[in-house]
Amino acid sequence: MSNQDKKDFAKYITKYLSEYLPHERNLSPNTVAAYRDAFVLFIDFMKIIKNKPVQNIGISDLNKENINAFLNWIISTRKCSVATSNYRLAALLSFVRYMQYIDIEKLKQWQEVLSIRPKKEAGRTLNYLTVEGIKLLLAQPDITTASGRRHLAILSLLYDTGARVQELADLTIGSLRIASQPYTVRIVGKGRKIRIVPLMNQQVEILKAYIADYRLENIDDAVTPLFFNSRGERLSRAGITYILLTYASQARAMNDKIIPKVLSCHSIRQYVEFYNMGSEK
Repeated sequence: MSNQDKKDFAKYITKYLSEYLPHERNLSPNTVAAYRDAFVLFIDFMKIIKNKPVQNIGISDLNKENINAFLNWIISTRKCSVATSNYRLAALLSFVRYMQYIDIEKLKQWQEVLSIRPKKEAGRTLNYLTVEGIKLLLAQPDITTASGRRHLAILSLLYDTGARVQELADLTIGSLRIASQPYTVRIVGKGRKIRIVPLMNQQVEILKAYIADYRLENIDDAVTPLFFNSRGERLSRAGITYILLTYASQARAMNDKIIPKVLSCHSIRQYVEFYNMGSEK
C-alpha cells in the first residue's frame, strides 16, 4: 500500500464529513455525527482486528472483505443489534458512492462494496417506515378532493424534504420557488439556520394543485402561511401530526406489516435521513 493511499483515506474522510455531508447534502449535525461514529468504529476494527493503526489505513482497506468482517465484528464482539449494523453499513455505502466520483480507478472495489446487503432482522417488530410503507401512506389521501390534495401536499413535502414538523408548519408562500426550475423550498431550521432544499417535479405538481385549489397563487403577501387551518391560522404541529396519524391508521388497516404501530412525523424524517445515507451523490 502506497503512502498516497494512506493519505487519501484521511483526506477524503475529512472532506466527506466536514464539507460534503453538512454543506452539499445539508444533513443535520446529528446525522453527520452518526456517519462519523461509523468510521470511528471501522478504524477501531482495523486497529484491533487487522492490527492497522489509523495512520496505516488506506482507501484500499475500505473493501468488501473488510467491511463484511467489520459488520460481523460489531454484532459478535460489540454486541450491537442488526439494526445498528445496518445503520453503520449505510454510512459506509454512502461514502463509497461519494468515492465513485472521486477515485474512478477503484470502481471495481466500490462496486463490490456496494453489493453488500443489509442483514435481516428475524422476528423484530417493525418500528420504522420502509419504502413500501411510505408509498402506501402517500397513497391514502383522496386526491379527487381539495382536502385530500392538501393532505397529500403536506405528507409528501414532509417526505420529500425531511423537514421537521415545526419547520413545515413555519413555511410560507414565499418559502417556495416553483415558478421555474430549479424548484426549491427555503426551510428555516433550529437557530434560524436556513437551508435550500431541491424539490422533485412530482412534488411541485402536487404543490401547484394545492395552491390552485386554495387560490394561493394570487396572494402577494409572502409571509402568508403555506398551510393553514379552517380559521386561516398557521397549521400547528398538532394539526400536522393529526393528519399523519389519520392516514397512517388507514394505511395500517390495509397492511399492518409495513406501517408501524407507533408512528410520528419524526419517523418520516428518520426514514429520509437513513435512506439518504445510502443514496447516490
